[in-house]
Amino acid sequence: MTARKKAAARKPAPRKKKAPGKKPAPGKKTTVRKKVARKKAAPSRSGSERRVYFFGKGRAEGRAGMREVLGGKGANLAEMTRLGVPVPPGFTIATSVCTEFERAKGRIPRVVRDQAAQALGRVERAMDRRFGDPERPLLVSVRSGARVSMPGMMDTVLNLGLNDRTVAGLAERADPRFAYDSYRRFIQMYGDVVLEIPHERFENRLEDLKDARAVDLDTELGADDWRGLIAEYLEVVEEQTGAPFPQDPQAQLWGAIAAVFRSWGNERAVRYRAIHGIPGDWGTAVNVQAMVFGNMGDDCATGVAFTRDPSTGERFFYGEYLKNAQGEDVVAGIRTPQPINESSRKDDSAVLPTLEDEMPRPYRELVRIYRKLEKHYRDMQDIEFTIENGELWMLQTRSGKRTTQAAVKIAVDMAKERLISREEAVQRVAPDSLEQLLHPTLDPEAERTVLAKGLPASPGAVFGRIAFTADEAETRARAGEKVVLVRVETSPDDIHGMHAAEGVLTARGGMTSHAAVVARGMGKSCVAGCGSLSIDAAAGVLRVEGHELRSTDTLTLDGASGEVMLGEVPTVTPELGGAFSELMRWADGFRTLRVRTNADTPLDAQTARAFGAEGIGLCRTEHMFFEPTRILAVREMILASDAPARERALRKLLPMQRGDFAGIFRAMQGLPVTIRLLDPPLHEFLPHDESDLKALAASLGRDIAGIRAKVAEVREFNPMLGHRGCRLGVTFPEIYRMQVRAIVEAACEVAEAGTTVKPEIMIPLVAWVGELSQLRTLVDAEIAAVLAERGRRRVRPTIGTMIEVPRAALTADAIAAHADFFSFGTNDLTQATAALSRDDSGKFLPEYLDRGIVQDDPFASLDEEGIGRLMQIGLEGGRRTRPDLKVGICGEHGGDPKSVRFCHRLGFDYVSCSPFRVPVARLAAAQASLADGARPRQTRRKRGRGGS
Repeated sequence: MTARKKAAARKPAPRKKKAPGKKPAPGKKTTVRKKVARKKAAPSRSGSERRVYFFGKGRAEGRAGMREVLGGKGANLAEMTRLGVPVPPGFTIATSVCTEFERAKGRIPRVVRDQAAQALGRVERAMDRRFGDPERPLLVSVRSGARVSMPGMMDTVLNLGLNDRTVAGLAERADPRFAYDSYRRFIQMYGDVVLEIPHERFENRLEDLKDARAVDLDTELGADDWRGLIAEYLEVVEEQTGAPFPQDPQAQLWGAIAAVFRSWGNERAVRYRAIHGIPGDWGTAVNVQAMVFGNMGDDCATGVAFTRDPSTGERFFYGEYLKNAQGEDVVAGIRTPQPINESSRKDDSAVLPTLEDEMPRPYRELVRIYRKLEKHYRDMQDIEFTIENGELWMLQTRSGKRTTQAAVKIAVDMAKERLISREEAVQRVAPDSLEQLLHPTLDPEAERTVLAKGLPASPGAVFGRIAFTADEAETRARAGEKVVLVRVETSPDDIHGMHAAEGVLTARGGMTSHAAVVARGMGKSCVAGCGSLSIDAAAGVLRVEGHELRSTDTLTLDGASGEVMLGEVPTVTPELGGAFSELMRWADGFRTLRVRTNADTPLDAQTARAFGAEGIGLCRTEHMFFEPTRILAVREMILASDAPARERALRKLLPMQRGDFAGIFRAMQGLPVTIRLLDPPLHEFLPHDESDLKALAASLGRDIAGIRAKVAEVREFNPMLGHRGCRLGVTFPEIYRMQVRAIVEAACEVAEAGTTVKPEIMIPLVAWVGELSQLRTLVDAEIAAVLAERGRRRVRPTIGTMIEVPRAALTADAIAAHADFFSFGTNDLTQATAALSRDDSGKFLPEYLDRGIVQDDPFASLDEEGIGRLMQIGLEGGRRTRPDLKVGICGEHGGDPKSVRFCHRLGFDYVSCSPFRVPVARLAAAQASLADGARPRQTRRKRGRGGS
C-alpha cells in the first residue's frame, strides 16, 4: 500500500450533516463537549462510576492530585508509576467506598467487586502469576490509605493468597523456609486483623518455639519449625473462631478489604484523628498490591528511608533496612535495623554494614529514585522499599513526618535551593508547632546521672514519672502529673498514652519505628531502641544498670542525644537562630497583622522581644500586687475605712508601681505598651484562712473581728460580674489615679534618660459609655497634672478600653467617641456571651467536643459565629465613629493560629499573646496574609497615635 493510500485509510469517515435547525449557543456547545469528554474518559467497563483504579507497568488510572479519591498512598503509588519508578502493580479502592461500607453496615457494593476483579486480572497479567494458583501463586498486600498520613493507625495484611496448597507451590519455586515463614506471618496477621484474634495467642506460641529451640531471633528458625508452628496457628484460629482458617483466596481478599475499611473506625484511628483534627467522614482507601519479598534470602531486604533527616532537617539521605525481612519487621522494632549509608549511622560504636556496602547496585538505584521523587514532589519524602533477589521495588512515598526543627530547616533550605518559593516555605510550617522549638533543653552545666543511651528518635528534653502503659499515662496526665511512657516497644494502640505523656522511651525499635515516627509527628521527645532496659510492665518495674525503678521514680529524656537520666535534670531556654530566624524574617515580610505580647514584668517583656514581639498588648497591673513585698500595702488599701486611709496605703504602692512600669518601658525600647488598670475584684487580694487573717490583723495592728467583717463585706457571690474593672475606678477613683500617675511618672523618667516610650492606658470592663467618659476625664486630668509637674510634653499616653462585655461590643460606636483604641478581651467576652466559666466548663466541654456540639474549645479557639460576630460588630461600630481607631485582641486567643487568621480577616491591627506564642502568631499572621494575596507591609494604613 502506498503512503497516500495509507493516509486515506487512516482518514476518518466524513460526518453526516446536521438537519437544519436552531444552532446551540456557544456556551451550550462547550458544555456538551465537556460532558461527552467526561463520558469517554469514564474508565469503568461496567458503565458505573469508577471506584477501583489500576496502576502498574508504567501506566496508572490515578495521579497525585487525586488524594481525596485514592488517599495519599494510592495517589502516590499511581504517580510513582507514571514517573517510571518500579512499583509493584495493584489497584486502589476509592475512599468513597469506605463511606458506602459504613452506611451499608459492612457490605461492599457488587460494582466494586466487579471492578476489583477486572483490576486483579490486570495485576495477574503484569506479574505473570495467578491469584490462588498453586503453581505460580500471586500474593498481595492489602493496606489502608487515608488522604493524610496516619502512620500505623489502620490495618494491613501481607502475603494474602497463601493457603495449604499455594504455600507448597511457593516452596517449590523458592526457599521452603521463606515460603512457610510467609504463611505463618499471614495466618498471624490475618487472624489478628480480620478474625480479631488477640495477637498474643500467636506470639505466645512463637516465643514457646524459640525457647524450645534455644534461639533469640525468628531468622534462626527453619522450614520444619515453621511447618509445626503453622499447624499450631491453624488450631488457634479454629479454637478462637469455631471455624477453620479460610483457604479460599477470594474470601481472604474480601475479608481483608472489609477489615481495612473497619479499621477507619477503630479506637486508635479515632483518637489520632481527634488529636490531629482529621474529619471522620473522609474515609480510607484500600490498596491491593502484588507482593514483593524482602525475606527470600540474603539478596533481599526491606527498608524505610527519608530524603532528608526527619529529626534535624539536614540534607542527606537517611534510612534503615533489614536483610531477609518483611516491612513490618523494620517498623515493629523486633530486630535492630541497619543504616542504609554512613550518614544514617547514629551510634558511632555500631559496626553493622550498610545497604550501600552490602547491595551497591540497588542502593545506587534507590539514590537515583529518591532524588527524582523529592524533586517531583518538592518536599522531603518518606519512602518504603523492598529488594527482591537484587531488584529494587518502591512500595510507598509520602511527605515525611518531621520534627518542627526539621520542618523549618527543610522549608528554608528548599526555598534557597529554588525547589519552592519563600511564600511556600512560610506556608509549609504549622504555626502552633513552633512552640516545640521554644521550650527548654537540658542545662549543659547541670549534673546528670545517665542510666542508658538509646537512639535519638525525636528531640526535646523532658522529665516525668514513669508510666508503664498508655492507659496509665493518660489517666495520670489528666490528673496533672508529668509522665514518661516507658514501653518495650509501642504499637498504634498506645497513641493516647503517647499523646498524654511528656516523652516516650522504648527498649526496642529504630529511628523509623512506630514510637519514633509518631513521637516526631506529635513533637514529643522520644528515645528508642534503648536495649539495656529491662521492662516488666505487669510488675511495674524498670531495671537498668543496677537500678530498679517504679512508677514513683522520675526519668529525664534527651531526645536529641538519646540519653536517659535518673531524676529531674534542669533545663535552659534554647537559642533560636539560623533557619528559624530566616523563616520568621520571611514571614514578617508577608504579614500585615502586628504581634504583641502579654507581659507583666521586664523579664517577660525581654523574652517576648527576643521572640519578635512588637509591643505589649496587655500588662496586667494586678499581677504586680501579689509580690510579697507589696501585698500588705494592697490589703491595707482594701481594708481602709475611708478615702484618706486608702490614699495613705496607695502612696506606699506608688513607687513600687512606678518602678515596675519603668522597667517594662526600658525593656520595650520605644515599642507600645498597653497597661490595663486594676481589673479583678478586691477580695482576690485578701486571705481567707483563719491563721492568715490573724497574721494580717497583727501586721496592721487591727482587731481580728474588724478584719473578718471587712473580708466578708467585699466577698461576692459572682465576682466575675461584680465589683471589678472600671467599676472599681468609678467607686474608688483614687486607685486609678495612683496607677495613672505611676504610669506617667515612669514614662517621664525613662524618656528623660533618652528612651522613647509609648504608654497606652486601658480601662477594663466598660459596659456603658458613661463609665468610659467619666474615667477618661479622670485619667486625662491625672496625666495633665503629672506632665505639668515634670515639664514633659513629648510623653503622650493614649487612652482606650477593653471590649470584653457584650454590651460594649453592641454599643461600640458610642464608646469609640471616648477611646483611642479598642482591645478585645476575648477570655471574658467568651465567658459572658456563652455563659461559660473557664474554671468549670472543663467538666462538660470534652463531651460537647466528642458529640460535635462545638468544634473547638471556645477558650482555645475563637467561636467565630458567636464571639466573632460580636467582635465584627464592635470593630465596625468603633471605626464608623473613629476611622483611625486602633483595634487589637489580648485574650489567650491571640496566640491561636485559627483565631489569628480570623482577626486578620476582620481587619484588626494587632494580636497579643503570651511570650512563647509570639512566633506562632507571627507565622499564623503571615499565612493569613498570604491567603489574601500577601499585601506588602508598607501599604498597610496606620491607625491611632500609638503607632502599631
